[in-house]
Amino acid sequence: MAGRRYTAQQMADAITEAKGFITVTAARLGCSRRTVDNYVKDYPTVREALEDARESRHDFVESRLMAAINKDNITAIIFYLKTQCKARGYVERVQQELTGKDGGAIEVETIELTDDERAARVAALLDAARKRRDRQAVDEGLA
Repeated sequence: MAGRRYTAQQMADAITEAKGFITVTAARLGCSRRTVDNYVKDYPTVREALEDARESRHDFVESRLMAAINKDNITAIIFYLKTQCKARGYVERVQQELTGKDGGAIEVETIELTDDERAARVAALLDAARKRRDRQAVDEGLA
């Protein structure tokens, strides 16, 4: 860790000022995002500053959500109920029913394959997938 451009305290302070946003921290210090990530990984005090800044940001956002709820903002109320009150039954339920032809039962046909037949089918599927990928690359001008 010798020869670092910033002290751990300088990095921690920059993270705190940037409210835990790594790219903002990097821009303010004139370094790369990777540099900030390395300090976070290498210095417990920097990692703690990042966690504290993000927790503070989360608290701020939650306080804004509660302010919207206090103003009877129905979207905020529904969001809160869906995310925080699941145990009380506030969840969206999606019911899907799968049926076969004309609403009947789904029919499944099983076939027995030898190892060679199975390998040939897998090879054919992979070949078809490669061809689709190559066509898509040509269509998108990537090839």
